[in-house]
Amino acid sequence: MILQRRVFLLMMLLLVAAVTGATANPDVRDGCQERCGDVIVPYPFGIGEPRCAMNQHFFLHCNSTDDGHHELWFGENMPARNISLLDGTVTAGVYISFDCYKKSGLQSRLFNSYMALGSGPFTFSDSRNMFKAVGCDTIAMVTNKEATFGAACLSLCTRNVTMLKNNSCSGSGCCQTSIPKGLNSLDITIQSIRNHTDVFEFNPCGFAFLEDKDSLDLSDWPLSRTPKLNDTSNVVIEWVAQNKTCEEAQTNKSSYACGINTNCNYSDNGHGYRCACKKGFEGNPYLEQGCQDIDECKYPEKYTCYGKCHNTIGDYECKCSLGMHGDGKVGCQGFAITTIIAGKCPLHFSSIPVVAIACFDCFQSSIFSTRRTNKFLLLDSALHISFIRPSQHMRLA
Repeated sequence: MILQRRVFLLMMLLLVAAVTGATANPDVRDGCQERCGDVIVPYPFGIGEPRCAMNQHFFLHCNSTDDGHHELWFGENMPARNISLLDGTVTAGVYISFDCYKKSGLQSRLFNSYMALGSGPFTFSDSRNMFKAVGCDTIAMVTNKEATFGAACLSLCTRNVTMLKNNSCSGSGCCQTSIPKGLNSLDITIQSIRNHTDVFEFNPCGFAFLEDKDSLDLSDWPLSRTPKLNDTSNVVIEWVAQNKTCEEAQTNKSSYACGINTNCNYSDNGHGYRCACKKGFEGNPYLEQGCQDIDECKYPEKYTCYGKCHNTIGDYECKCSLGMHGDGKVGCQGFAITTIIAGKCPLHFSSIPVVAIACFDCFQSSIFSTRRTNKFLLLDSALHISFIRPSQHMRLA
């Protein structure tokens, strides 16, 4: 009885180990936590232990909230909502700037947002973000810490404007401007010309913020809106592995961020490099063996093959069927020999032009094609011949 229990426990341990191994996330280091709340945290980012991240710049904090959930934090005060290895981006929530006034024109609330990404490999995306202001008596300005960049926009209106999702933000109820490449700090300030005294009834507050263009919905920003607790906008932050050129990084193999079967690419903003799996490989290019060979033959809808598919390391081969020729990845021409005739060959077969005939000592029903009839001949064991039309998958050239 004791032996049976031990055997049972051993089998359960092996089963648990097998399930654990099968569900391991290939995007994180071994033994590291893969997600915080609803956000997946792929390497080079990491949480829990410093060893789970490539370096201190990519080490994030996963904190418990009052309601028992977990929230991922980028920096000290920006909740991270998505991390993309493919795009090299982090989407984070950033506090918005606002000013509000009473009917008399006395300012009741004011908050100017400042955000800094530090000296690490992070910058605000100039291609994904847009600086916007919402209000009928609103001047919004954005500068960086070094005061080497500055922009502003003015939004005015004398009546209530319906804020639609695809509002052009041309200056009536909403205005916008772009930011340059490479910024790692932003100071957003907001003010009013007449303290909203002329528009207070429908617009008591003004807002200014940086926002991801793909996620912005201006219908969420009616002119009657007032600030909410922890009011944030989605901001896209671009990251690179290191602020070095590929040539510089590759001279130091110990700190080079890309694993095997990878390419070193430059980011769109011109700062530093990123890693990507080579063609024919997929996975996490920042892990040493993160890029694994793709078995293209398992995905015929994506990797076309009109013949017989054979996977190779980093690629695949596609050979046309017997009797046909051409590039199997593009198309094959000729006559496909799908069945070899098995049976004794009667003398009159010599007058029938066929693709191939193999004669053995026993009869079997077989199908073969002829150029003369463009049909198929069906032979039964009594050697009776009948004609049938070919099916779609047995097309003749």
